[in-house]
Amino acid sequence: MKTNYLAVGLSAVAYWMLGALWYGVLFGQRWMALEGITMAQSRSVNPALPYIISLLLDVLIAFVLAQFCLWRNANTAARGAAVGVLLWIGIVGPIVFTTYLYEMRSKKLFAINEFYPLVGLGLMGAILGGWAK
Repeated sequence: MKTNYLAVGLSAVAYWMLGALWYGVLFGQRWMALEGITMAQSRSVNPALPYIISLLLDVLIAFVLAQFCLWRNANTAARGAAVGVLLWIGIVGPIVFTTYLYEMRSKKLFAINEFYPLVGLGLMGAILGGWAK
C-alpha cells in the first residue's frame, strides 16, 4: 500500500480542529488556570504563529502515523485508531507522565494536556485506517 496524502492532510486538519475544540471550548479556562496563564498574557502572543506551526507539526504527526498504519496493515478505522492509541499508551503517555512526575506538575494538567493527543491519535488513526488505499 501507498501513503494516502489526502488522508494525511485531512487527519492533520481534524487533529488541529480537535485542539481548537479541546483548548478553546472544552478545557481552555481550566487549562489556563492550571498553567498560570492570564488573559493578558494570552493576548500578548502572536496569534497566527502557534496555529501555523501546530498545523505543520500535525501534518508531520499524521504522516508518521500513516507509516505506522501501513506497517501494521491497519486498513480499517478501528485498526487505525488502535495504532494511534497504542502509540500514545506505549510511548507518548509514559514519557510525558514521567516528566510531569519529576516536575511535580498537576495530574489534572496532565489529563488536559495529554488526553488531547490520546484522543487525537485515535482520531487520526481512524481516518488514516478507514481511508486506506
